[in-house]
Amino acid sequence: MIFPSHFWRYFVILWLVILGLLGSAIVIDNHRELWTSSPHSNSTGLNEAQVAEKGLQLLSLGNCIACHTERGEAVGAGGRAFETPFGKVYSSNITPDSRDGIGTWTANNFWLALHHGKSKDGRLLTPVFPYQHTTLITRDDSDAIFAALKNLPAAANPIPIPKPSETLDWPYGSSVAIAVWRSLFFKPGTYAPQAQQSPEWNRGAYIAQGLAHCAACHSDRNAWGALAEVNDFSGGLLPVLNWYAPSLTSEQETGLESQSVADIARFLKSGQSEQAVASGPMAEVVQHSTQHWSNADLNAVAIYLKEMAQSPLQATQKTASNSVPKSQATTSTKVLSQGAKIYEQHCEQCHQNQGQGIPGAYPALAKNRTVLLNDPTNLVQAVLYGGYPAATQLNPRPFGMPPFILSLEDRDIAAVLTHLRTQWGNQAAEVTPLQVNRIRALQGN
Repeated sequence: MIFPSHFWRYFVILWLVILGLLGSAIVIDNHRELWTSSPHSNSTGLNEAQVAEKGLQLLSLGNCIACHTERGEAVGAGGRAFETPFGKVYSSNITPDSRDGIGTWTANNFWLALHHGKSKDGRLLTPVFPYQHTTLITRDDSDAIFAALKNLPAAANPIPIPKPSETLDWPYGSSVAIAVWRSLFFKPGTYAPQAQQSPEWNRGAYIAQGLAHCAACHSDRNAWGALAEVNDFSGGLLPVLNWYAPSLTSEQETGLESQSVADIARFLKSGQSEQAVASGPMAEVVQHSTQHWSNADLNAVAIYLKEMAQSPLQATQKTASNSVPKSQATTSTKVLSQGAKIYEQHCEQCHQNQGQGIPGAYPALAKNRTVLLNDPTNLVQAVLYGGYPAATQLNPRPFGMPPFILSLEDRDIAAVLTHLRTQWGNQAAEVTPLQVNRIRALQGN
């Protein structure tokens, strides 16, 4: 084929024009605050101390201090590493330190960070900071949080906190990649109360979708690490951490639809119920966040989650796509016998011979929703690494579980978990040694 004269020149020019237009659109999209005015705080009737006190309550709703504090270091000084499939991101210093923290920031700078995901210096923040959620926070609440942070003791960082460009795999830490991600998956917004719902429901929705960022764990992410919606609670496997956050809209997985508002609120307050104990990342959320919420906020979130669970379209679709669990009859006698023996040796003393557990100490395993999850990841994690539930005011001295990572082989763990999932009325799929081996190998990778 013979191309016309100057074809390639025009072809290159055309693509340069297209790329230029796309680049301009991305730049405009990521700096839209330059063409819009920031809202002003409408707080009235509160003095400075009251605003800061309100900010402390909001900080607990968002679990902010826990994420911005490295173990053994100053509160709020940042430096905590968050593993992602694309590399590490370290939390920033949010103390009023003038060099390393937000000491030179204004309330407007802080609001831009929450609402637009942009630092004071104009740097685009990585989406590890959940600005898909914090963009919903009102200006009043943003200013209250900022006031509370300004009251923290200023703390410098002895060692500079690494920048995302230094710790994320190329090109994910580059400003260009972050800008493209934001144009594809992020749009600043505000929470719009639903007129047909009660004030409590709207308060619960505002907390769950915004500061508490529940969907950040209880939702699947796409290949780029983005969420579909901030109110998608259909469950998902946490990358790298390798814990499964169950669907909040599935009766099979969490049962919120059939629980009372008081029971849901109590679980968030105490970290346990008759059939469930907060473990893994959720235990940390209860430890540092939900147990400190006001009763009004606990009740509001419980009302909202219960209503969301009563319309479980996503959960129905997700459950329907799962394979049918194997019955006990299809599991070999050898595996069942081995599992029963291991249970008697290592588990029965605490969880009892019929899996009924000990109220207030060790959870029942019979009809336990965690035991019955189609995905056995959390069960395997619990057996491998053990651990303690969250210590809360309602459960100040929780009973722990020892780790069995060194004492039980993959086939032993698979057998005992299969035993749990096929006894005392439980009906769930057999756990295989291959599944246990995969989960063991994935931990920390």
